[in-house]
Amino acid sequence: MNLILSDRHLELPELDPSQTEWMDLSRMKIANCVGCYGCWTRTPGRCVIRDDAVKVYPRIAASDRVMYVSRVRYGGYDTLMKTVLERAIPIQQAFIRLLHGETHHLQRRVASKQATIVGYGDLLPEEQLVFRQLIARNARNMNFERYRVVFTTEDALHDTVREEIELWKRS
Repeated sequence: MNLILSDRHLELPELDPSQTEWMDLSRMKIANCVGCYGCWTRTPGRCVIRDDAVKVYPRIAASDRVMYVSRVRYGGYDTLMKTVLERAIPIQQAFIRLLHGETHHLQRRVASKQATIVGYGDLLPEEQLVFRQLIARNARNMNFERYRVVFTTEDALHDTVREEIELWKRS
């Protein structure tokens, strides 16, 4: 299954719902993680906050291919995408493993992923570099087998996302 998560509404081409799911995060009610770790202790694998995030993180875990579309702020995900990714910690376990000499959480039934990260905004080269480094560091915790980072402007965002969807169709 393919999953597109976007921090804003996009005009997308017709998507086959049996192949690709698109979630417009800007139209969802998603609260901040409160750091209670209830998803690890009290209700393992399930967030104790009952809002729209509980629809998102299981789909992230199950998807083979993901596209995250986010404005980049100061070299990181903008607030909404960052909030969603933080709320996805129920797909990880509290237990730690050693991976390539680094400590990482064990995954909870998370499919390996091909990921495309589309960062948009009026970005300085330094912000792009920091964002690429962030994605590289997060890739192991997000179970990315392979990933690409694509930068675009806000004006060109719809075209860029359409082009990336076309690349998915051809691969």
